[in-house]
Amino acid sequence: MKDGKATRQRLLDAAAEEFAAYGIAGARVDRISANANANKAQLYAYFGDKDRLFDTVFQAHADELVTAVPFTADDLPGYAVALYDSCLTRPNLVRLATWARLERIPSGVLVTSMAEETEQKLAAIAAEQRAGRVDPALEPGDVLAMVSMLALTWSPASLFFTATPSDAAADHERRRGALAETVRRAFRP
Repeated sequence: MKDGKATRQRLLDAAAEEFAAYGIAGARVDRISANANANKAQLYAYFGDKDRLFDTVFQAHADELVTAVPFTADDLPGYAVALYDSCLTRPNLVRLATWARLERIPSGVLVTSMAEETEQKLAAIAAEQRAGRVDPALEPGDVLAMVSMLALTWSPASLFFTATPSDAAADHERRRGALAETVRRAFRP
């Protein structure tokens, strides 16, 4: 059983790399299996098909982001900077989300399984609005979406520039400062 868990995890890891690089349609089960040092029969036994494998990979990565970056409605600039840093260390999540948006869900909510966490974030933003610390003229969902997208300005989803951990430290600090100040100004009452 222990070997089965290890094989399943190798398949998930290889699939995450494959889907992030090629998307759902471009991913190849042969490459995933080979990179996981497993066979296709094992992949199908664990996950059923490529689509369910993608769903499993995407959900695991989305859950990881939710737990890796705690939401702080009382410090939206700090939250945005933490998301920026998370994208530097977890660029595959952004790539997976981009592929999911392109190939699966062209509009609406992308990750429905995180509804409870999202509701908690929205409630926290609404509380900050009632306390006079976040602009009450904005819908809490719009605040969350805009803060999140500002944090992705230099992510692999960017149309302009993708930051990497190897960029100069001064560049990261400049971006973090600009991001924090922009969020502070944008959502201040």
